[in-house]
Amino acid sequence: MLGTLVDVDALWRTAWTAALAGVGLTLVFTLAVVGATRSADSRREARVGPAALYAAMAALGAAGTLAGVAYGVVLITTK
Repeated sequence: MLGTLVDVDALWRTAWTAALAGVGLTLVFTLAVVGATRSADSRREARVGPAALYAAMAALGAAGTLAGVAYGVVLITTK
């Protein structure tokens, strides 16, 4: 009876997709935070090369986070 009321397969796909997206987006945002912090520390120590690499990592992490959020909004509004 319950199997006909709840599509267990769709529920399972939703659960693991949400968990994967949550962990993935958190990791990408972590790259942005770590990159920004280490870039600031490297600039303070006058290490130009590492500062630039960490700044690029921060920019990529921020862009990835924004892209993930935008993709989530698009999915929500089109379904």
